[in-house]
Amino acid sequence: MSARTEREDALRVAIIGLDTSHSVEFPRLMQAPEASVTGMRAVSCLRFPSAFQTEEGQDRRQAQLEAWGVRVTHDADEALADCDAVMVEINDPTLHLEWFGRVASLGLPVFLDKPLAGTLADGRRIVEMARRHGTRVWSGSSLPFSPSLAEARRAFGADAPVIGHCFGPYGQAPAGDSLVWYGVHTFEMLQRVMGPGARRVQASDHGYGVVATVDYGDGRFGGVELIRNRWSYGGRLQRDGLTVPFVVDAGRLYRDMLLVIRDFFLGGASPVTLETTFEGLATMAAAGASLRLGGWQPVETLG
Repeated sequence: MSARTEREDALRVAIIGLDTSHSVEFPRLMQAPEASVTGMRAVSCLRFPSAFQTEEGQDRRQAQLEAWGVRVTHDADEALADCDAVMVEINDPTLHLEWFGRVASLGLPVFLDKPLAGTLADGRRIVEMARRHGTRVWSGSSLPFSPSLAEARRAFGADAPVIGHCFGPYGQAPAGDSLVWYGVHTFEMLQRVMGPGARRVQASDHGYGVVATVDYGDGRFGGVELIRNRWSYGGRLQRDGLTVPFVVDAGRLYRDMLLVIRDFFLGGASPVTLETTFEGLATMAAAGASLRLGGWQPVETLG
């Protein structure tokens, strides 16, 4: 098959948002000269003002996308015309509910980039909307798809670790809740290795960062350490007689995740259910409540 035919047959992806580096990095992997993920291409990108990126910064990103053949527009209908799938790549999580609401009824598969929403109430409404419209959608961070994390988890076979500890950065959000905005990476790493079922969370801010303990109610515990001004990820998993550390290779995260997104867009099962993603958001909300109120705080469920 010729390169021309491969491009014509590729899954056409619309990108919503230009205030995150993901809006450039995913198309880079699809269609830049050094592209390494075949079978999909970004055809359009919707741009609008955001507190998370200056207009000058968005100008630079637009120029790069246009050099790769991506049509950048301020018109939502134009961005969503003639596409096969949608990637909601909006850095400001408070806008996720609004924009998911605009695409949920289109009958297209949707990837909603992390976090699910800016608040637990918005996350609940997104799940309800997806159920009502039957939208094929999943949401998540790239960090849980790290091969080193997966290898560490496989060392335990069918038995879950008794203790899981994950660390990562505590980035400062330009607006809104920083714990939800950047803590999502590390909390979802923990969820990936320990599984769902978090019952309660206790958190404290030690100045250098936030430490949270997650109780699963069955003798298992998880730890999340969010560290200010340190930009690496890793952790360790433990049970009696076995301790497995891991460090994330951030250089390959986008590619590993985009391969999963492509499989989902082409009809594969969601790698993470919305219910599980909601629990991750609820776990972060419980950590935030513990920081404000002290003590253990319950993890809300969808009901």
